[in-house]
Formats: sequence, structure tokens, C-alpha cells
Amino acid sequence: MSPLSALRRVLTRLTPGGDLTEQTVKSGIWATITNVLDRALQLLMVAILARMLSPADFGLLGIALLTLTAFKRFSNVGFDQALIQKASGNVDSYLNTYWSIEILRGIVLAGILLFIAPLVAAFFSEPRATPILRVIALTPLLLGLRNPGIVYFRKNLEFHKQFVYTMSGSVTNFVVALAFALTTGSVWALVFGYVASDAARLLASYAIHGYRPWPELDLEVVRDLFGFGKWITGSEIVYFLINQGDDAVIGWVLSATSLGLYQVAYQFAKAPATEISQIISSVAFPAYSQLQDDIPALRSAFYRTLQVTMVIAFPAAVGIATVAPTFVEAVLGTEWTPMVPVMQLVAVYGLLIALGSAYSPVWKALDRPDYMVKLGALRLVLTAIIVIPVTREFGIAGTAAAVLGVYIFPVMPIDVYLVIESVETSLGRLLREMSYPAAASLLMGGVVLWLQATLTLEWAILELIVLVTAGAAVYAVAVAVLETQLRWGLRKTFRNFAGAI
Repeated sequence: MSPLSALRRVLTRLTPGGDLTEQTVKSGIWATITNVLDRALQLLMVAILARMLSPADFGLLGIALLTLTAFKRFSNVGFDQALIQKASGNVDSYLNTYWSIEILRGIVLAGILLFIAPLVAAFFSEPRATPILRVIALTPLLLGLRNPGIVYFRKNLEFHKQFVYTMSGSVTNFVVALAFALTTGSVWALVFGYVASDAARLLASYAIHGYRPWPELDLEVVRDLFGFGKWITGSEIVYFLINQGDDAVIGWVLSATSLGLYQVAYQFAKAPATEISQIISSVAFPAYSQLQDDIPALRSAFYRTLQVTMVIAFPAAVGIATVAPTFVEAVLGTEWTPMVPVMQLVAVYGLLIALGSAYSPVWKALDRPDYMVKLGALRLVLTAIIVIPVTREFGIAGTAAAVLGVYIFPVMPIDVYLVIESVETSLGRLLREMSYPAAASLLMGGVVLWLQATLTLEWAILELIVLVTAGAAVYAVAVAVLETQLRWGLRKTFRNFAGAI
């Protein structure tokens, strides 16, 4: 069989079809491929550009994207999530109104961003941010014009199409940003890459999906979607303030350079958790929505998801926390050394976020998105009380510690209680599922720390390779022992996934 024929056969087998389990597993594979490649390109771009640009350049783009994201989140009416949640498979009658609302939203956001750009720059004491924000202001309009038919990619678990849509922008971003970095060596490489990625996805949305929208505004449709979407809007606002509020504090209290260090640390340290969260949310939510009336089936699906999540997230978090000093020296350079403690704290936070990402799809599927809003509001209030004084006293490491500490207590215990009640399970069962990957990961971390303390290699990149290789080998052996000696059940889960392909 030729390589081309083999590739075609693999892609055919991965095309979603069959029962819900088969569709979910295949979609999960596509979502994993999409998110891994997307994030890999992004991190590779950051690693390359970190040697060509300064932390302040990344901080300037961070100010613009922070402002853009704030307005996008505060105006997100959650209609796409409402369409996915609907039990009916066909939502064509909603799409024209959805598209018209998104276009109006894009026009309004672009106008506001153009107007307030100087005010934002003055707030952060960075006049260089004004022209950057005005160029970035084009992107809400590009996103608003996208084909609304792409909502079917997630609703119908057609993640092979979502792969093409997402990667069209990711590849464009990488190519454009690198080209401009080589020719200009300025922050505009990051800016033009970002804008070009949204333009590429706009074109791809019409090339991939055959739906052709037409302007229409049906108030009945708006009212119907808003009933569910209002909680998504609230969740978006609250979680923006939680996830980006610390960035705003650093940009205001400290400097663009500090913001650049903090954001790049987050991108690398939180990457595995972010990708796991996105995969789980994008695949589990539509799958759980189809099980919303069958709690035993939902509980079984939840534990399978949790098992796969933890077997990846635990070693990723422990590994990042242990190799962070060597990684920064080898990949980014000594200019970025102040971000090491932030990476270590964020790695732990990323593990908890990955764990929490298994909960939120359950709540949305059971029509309780209000849980996310209420828990997020609690986190927001507690973080807001301590983050500014802690940042002033301890810098960016203090900011990261404040965010992590509030999540550990009191939010995480409430998270656990609500998910136990939602899927009708027990705390013992939940803790047992997490104990296996925790034990294997801590053993791996201990070995890596010992090696890091004893190795005296001339090149940091070689030391990093040795540490990562050794850590992966120790974790693999530990997982094998736990599976064979203590009947973890991981092999059965992966066998079920493989059988569904």
C-alpha cells in the first residue's frame, strides 16, 4: 500500500460516523490533532520570535489583545453555544439571525476600539499601543462575517472540518508573523500575523461549509437563543476578568515588559492544560448534551473523560514545573529568566484548570451554566481583593500565586461538590481516579529534579532533552506498573476508544 493510500485510509476511518461513542472518540482525535498542531505552531512562533523581539514587544501586543478580548467577551451573547446545546440537529432557521447579530457586533466593536485606542494606551502609559490597537480593531468585523454554518462542525461532531478551519488561520499566522519578523524585527510581525489569521479563517469558513447566509433579524429567534446564551454571556464576562484581569493589573501596576514576561510564561506553562481544556469542552459538551436525560451514561462518559484528562495533564504540569529553569535558558534565552517562577506556579494552576475543564461541559449539558457564572464570580471577587497588593509587593510571581491560591481554596472544593452532585457519584471514586496519575507524575518529577541537580552538561538544550526523555520514560514505566499491578483500568478506556475508531 502506498503512503498516500495509507493516509487516505486513516483519514477515512477518522471521519466521524456511527453511534455517539464512535463520533465522540473520532471527534476527540481530530480535536486533539487540531489543538496540538495549533498550539505547537503558536509556541514555535513565540520561541523563534522571542530571540528576535523583546519582552516589551510581546507586552505591547498583549495590551491590544487584552483590550480586544475584553470587548469580545463582554459582548458575547452565547448564541453559538445555545445552537450546540439544542437537541434538534438542524438549526438552519436560526443561522441568518445569528449571522446578522454577529456582523452588527463586529461593526460596533471595531468602531469602539478605533475610538478608545488612545485612551487605552494612556491607561497603560504605552503610547506605542495606539496604532497597534487600531489595526487589531479590524478583527471583530472579520470574525462577524464568518459563515455561521461552521457551528455545525461542533454541533454535529464534525471536527475534521473544524481542523481545516482552525489550521488555515494558524498556518497563516505563523507564516506572516515570521516573514514580518525577518523583514522588520518589530512588534508589527505579531500584529499582522494575528490579523491575517482571522482573515484566513473568514475565507476558509465559506470554502468548507456550503451554507450561504442572508441578512435577517427574527426577534423570536433572538429571544429563544438568549434564554441559554445569557448565562454564557455572564460566564464569558466573569472568566475574562478572572483569566485576563491579572494581565491588566500587571500592565497597569508594573510595565509592558513585565506583561510580556508574564504572558509568555502563561503560554508555555499552561499550554498542555489549555489544549486539554479546549478538547474536552469542544467534544464533551455536544456529546454530553445528547446524554442529558441519562445520568448513568453521562457519569460513565464523565469518568472516561476525566481519566484521559488526568493521565495527560498531571505529567505535563509536573514536568513543566521541574524543567522550567532549563527550558527558559535553552529555548528563550537569559533575557526571559524572570519568568521561571511564574511558569512553575502556572503549571500547577494549569493542572487544576484541566481538571475543572471536565466539569463545565457537564453543567452546560444539564442546563446549569449558571454554576460557572456563580463560581467564577466568587473567584473574581476573592482575586480582586488580593491581586493588586500582592503584585506590587512580589511582582509577576506574586500575581501568579494569587490566582492559584484563590482557585485552590475555596473554589476547587465547591467545584468538586457540584460535579459529584451533578453526575451522582462519590468523592472517593473521584479521588481514586486522580490518585494513579498523581503517583506516577510525582515519581517522574522526583527523578527529573534529581537529574537536574546532578547533570553538568555544557549545552542547556542537551540537558533539556535528557530531562524530558528521562521524565517520559519514568512516567511510562510507572503507568505500566500501576495498570498491571493495581488494575487502574486505563488500558480498557483506551481499548474502547480504539475500538470506536
